[in-house]
Amino acid sequence: MLKAFRAWRHRRLLAKYSLDDGLWQRLSSRLVFVTRLSESEQARLRELCVLFLHEKQINAAGDFVLDHEMKLGIAIQACILILNLGLDSYDDWVEVIVYPDEFIPRQEYMNEHGLMQTDHHAYAGQAWLRGPVILSWSNVETAWRHDGANVVIHEFAHKLDMRNGDADGFPSLHADMNRERWTQTFTQAYEDLCWRLRRGEPSGLDDYACESPAEFFAVASEVFFECPELLVENYPEVYSQLSMFYRQDPASKELAVQWEPAQ
Repeated sequence: MLKAFRAWRHRRLLAKYSLDDGLWQRLSSRLVFVTRLSESEQARLRELCVLFLHEKQINAAGDFVLDHEMKLGIAIQACILILNLGLDSYDDWVEVIVYPDEFIPRQEYMNEHGLMQTDHHAYAGQAWLRGPVILSWSNVETAWRHDGANVVIHEFAHKLDMRNGDADGFPSLHADMNRERWTQTFTQAYEDLCWRLRRGEPSGLDDYACESPAEFFAVASEVFFECPELLVENYPEVYSQLSMFYRQDPASKELAVQWEPAQ
C-alpha cells in the first residue's frame, strides 16, 4: 500500500514540476558520468532529480547562500548512484547541509581508551547515520574536473552503505548478489591497496581509501562513476561487484563513447 502511494505521489510531482531545459543541459553536460548515459537514462535521471529536490531539504549553513542551480548540481550527482535503484534508497534521512568550505563539526566521540574527545578535523563532507549529508561547496565544485574525486558521490555512497547500520563497506546487497564473493573481493582489494600505498605504487584510487573498508567502498564508488576504466584496470573484480550493486556499467559506456565514429 505504501509503495503504491509513493508511486502515485511521484507521478503527481512529475506532472506538476519540471526542470529548466537550459539549466539541465548546462549542468548535465559538465558531468562525464551523465554524458555517458543514453537519452532514456538521462530522462530517468532528470525525473529522479525533480523528486529528490522535492523530497530532500538542501540547506546552506550560516550565511552561505545556495541557488537553484547549485542545488540541482548536487541532486544530479546524488541521483547518479540510484539511477537504477530508485529514490527509496535514500528514504531514511531528509537533509543535505552545505557549507561554503571545509568545516569542523567539533563532534565528541569516545577514543580507544574510553575517553571522550572532540573532533577538530576539517572535512569536505560527512554522512551521518539516519541523519544529514554535509558537504563543502568548494569541494562540490571540483566535480567538473573529472579526476576521479567526487565528494557528493563519496558521501552518498556512505548513505547507501548505512542502510543496514554503520558504514562498514558492506551495504545491503541485492538478492542476486553473493555476500561471500563481495566480502572476499573487497577484502583482497583493500589489503592490496594498503600494500601498494606502503610501497608507493599507483593504484588508481585515492590513498584515503585505506582509512577503512567503509572509505574504500566510498572512494571506489567515486572512481566507478568518474573514471571507471581506472577501476577496471586496477581492481576489475571490485568494478564487477559495484556494477552489480549499482546496476550500472559505466566502463562499457566509456568504451562506446571513445569508439563512437565521427559524424
